[in-house]
Amino acid sequence: MSSYTQLTQGQRYQVEALLEGEHNQSDISMILGVHKSTISRELKRNGVEKQYDQIDAQRLTVARRKAKTQLRIPEET
Repeated sequence: MSSYTQLTQGQRYQVEALLEGEHNQSDISMILGVHKSTISRELKRNGVEKQYDQIDAQRLTVARRKAKTQLRIPEET
């Protein structure tokens, strides 16, 4: 397991499939080769109403990334 990287869209698809197959977070982390805290954070940040949908998770991730890159100081300043 290496340093922290965000999950890819394909990995999010695998997380959803493994959760539907009733795998726990530790199993999912070993299968994907990421730290179990990465899976925990993914489910906490991108789970909607205790459900995980990889399409919603990807949409939320992209929205957060886009919001982070927007200018924080108005151009008028």
